[in-house]
Amino acid sequence: MSDVSRFLIEAVGLSVSFGSQTARTRVVDDVSFHIRKGEAYGLIGESGCGKSTILRALSGLNGEYDGAFLLRDRELPKKRDKDFFRRVQMVFQDPYGSLHPRKIVERVLAEPLAIHGFDRHSERIAETLDAVGLGPSFRYRYPHELSGGQRQRVAIARALIIEPEILLLDEPTSALDVSVQAEILNLLKRLRLERDLTYLMVSHDLAVVAHICERAGVMHQGQIIEELSAQQIRQSQAREDYTRKFLQASIEAVARRTEVEA
Repeated sequence: MSDVSRFLIEAVGLSVSFGSQTARTRVVDDVSFHIRKGEAYGLIGESGCGKSTILRALSGLNGEYDGAFLLRDRELPKKRDKDFFRRVQMVFQDPYGSLHPRKIVERVLAEPLAIHGFDRHSERIAETLDAVGLGPSFRYRYPHELSGGQRQRVAIARALIIEPEILLLDEPTSALDVSVQAEILNLLKRLRLERDLTYLMVSHDLAVVAHICERAGVMHQGQIIEELSAQQIRQSQAREDYTRKFLQASIEAVARRTEVEA
């Protein structure tokens, strides 16, 4: 078996540009990476480095890219099909903005089941709410009746309910209070193990990535400049000057946040 055949997801020579033909800006520049089945891979970097653009391209929200995405060795068409969306789901950064304000939780979770032809709607909704730590009463609530952490649990439940293989995580805890972030991260970690999920997570927070991911690509000006293991992130081991400065800045930011909370 070749190395390539062991990859569940692969990005090959990915480039994304925005703007008019006469004034185009390349925000992702010849990026390649791979993720094995069951692995969690992170893309980390400052705002504007291109990491969320990669996630949007893979998810099918932006089909204007050069290069290719492969899923189990097969190149994905620019226009994603229904089978792709059954296998690949996304959890967005803003848990309130990603939920319809006029739909109770039960309806939010029932819609993907109907779209993809699942049976046992009521049972599946109850089981999935339980899996994300929400009781039966939550199925009849509106988003404005939930806390930020509860809304993100509903967003995760919506992604999980059609039993995908892959979750795309777009800064899934950055809009939450620090006290809630750890709960959601531990939930995501547990769900990956229980359901044999594969994650692609983007974040500017090194601690978040090191907690969830085995490997991460460090992005700068649209490129992955190096890859680090979770252990290398925790020990601030890096080859590139930019990465070392980014690691140090992140450590200092965490220290300042801890002082404020204390």
